[in-house]
Parts: sequence; C-alpha cells; structure tokens
Amino acid sequence: MFIDSHCHLDRLDLGKLGTDLDGALAAARTRGVRHFLCVGVDLETLPDVLAVAEAHEDVSASVGVHPLHLDSLEPEIEQLITLAAHPKVVAIGETGLDYHYDQENPAIQQRRFRKHIEASLRTRKPLIVHTRAAREDTIAILREEGAFAGVMHCFTEDWDMAKAALDLGFYISFSGIVSFANAVELRDVASRVPMDRLLIETDSPWLAPVPYRGKTNQPAYVVDVAKVIAELRGMTIEEVGETTSENFRRLFAAG
Repeated sequence: MFIDSHCHLDRLDLGKLGTDLDGALAAARTRGVRHFLCVGVDLETLPDVLAVAEAHEDVSASVGVHPLHLDSLEPEIEQLITLAAHPKVVAIGETGLDYHYDQENPAIQQRRFRKHIEASLRTRKPLIVHTRAAREDTIAILREEGAFAGVMHCFTEDWDMAKAALDLGFYISFSGIVSFANAVELRDVASRVPMDRLLIETDSPWLAPVPYRGKTNQPAYVVDVAKVIAELRGMTIEEVGETTSENFRRLFAAG
C-alpha cells in the first residue's frame, strides 16, 4: 500500500499519458496506491482541485498559494480558514519560499507564508511547505510563527535543513528527484531521516523518477520513489509503503 502525499491531479498531462484522470488513478491503484493528496497552488484553480477530491473517495485536497504564483489572488487568513473547512481539505499549502526562481519578491513571499502559517495554526491543519534556496528564512519564519506541524515537500536541501525541520516537528517528503543520478547528497539525507517522519510523493506531473525521467509524471510512479527509499534503507518496498502511509495518516488524519 502506498500514498502519493503530494500530486497535482488537476494538472496532469493526460494527453501525454494517453488516458483520462480516472485512467491515471486506476493505473496508480493497480500498483497499490491507495490515497492521493491533490495540492492546491492558487485560489483561482482551487475549485478544480476540490472537484477532483469530491469526485474520488481516495483523494484529499489542500488549500494554498504557491510562493511563485505571485500574480495569483492574494491569500487572506480568514479566506484560507474558510476554504480549509471543506470536508476534503486536510492541509494548508502549498506555501513557502522560493528564492531560486524569484529573488526579487522575498517580502511578498514571506508575507504570504506567514498568512498560511497563521491559517494552519487556527485550523490545526498541517502545512505543506515548498522551499528552495531559502533555507535560513524558511526555518526562521516557521520558528517565529510557531508552526506546529507540516511537511517539507519535494525535499532537495541538505541534512542540516532536514534536521532543523525535524526539530520543529515537521515531516520530510521525497519525490522522484531522489532517484536522479546526481542526487547523491539527497539520497544521504533520505537514508538519515527517521522512518516515522518520512513521506513519499510524485509532485506529478513534474519530476518523474528514474526510469521515467524526462516523461510526464503520474501518481503510479510513487511506487518507484518507494523503491529507491527501500534500497537506501535496507527495507522491502512493502515496508516503505506501509510505514510512509502510516506517517501520512498520522500527519494529515486522512488516507
């Protein structure tokens, strides 16, 4: 049993996959994937995310505005709280900081990040955090705002940042990047994160794992991420699937 803890089902490239959404979900279920978290990235397309979750019993959703969606509607705390009351919403995000692709608007990113943290605190729903090239500020803001729970999704940073996030009570999630040949340091991190704090994801339609790298990603490939983790940890793929699924249920109260 596996859970794809972070995917964008409303954005799958179904044309390249040669199927519809039901077909993509069926392909994942055939490989043992039992639950999917469809992650929101802006308020404009949130209705699409919620529609997918409402149509499928094994799909949950989140509400948030991605740090790089600077032209999207400004998220307000009360609005996030209201939207998070939807019965299929289990998390706040995707939020966070990305200075890799945007170095010009840190103040806007930080303001929005703090709003999401406040919404998380008030709803008691965990955060989904995107962070890239913003290690110090991400951890500092989480500490300052008293963030209580969440996941560092599609983790690509070093062990020091992983340890800082773990110390805050956060989980660490690995995507197909962990399978890339040049991800040597990341595999070291994946071998050191406590198994009771580790999640797996696809972040589909992006970042397909080896042997599908370069192709459009889909939730079925979360099994291939689990395979890499199993090899690193000396576990069976079934053990990784069960443990990461238990972790997901503990964090998100879903699945």
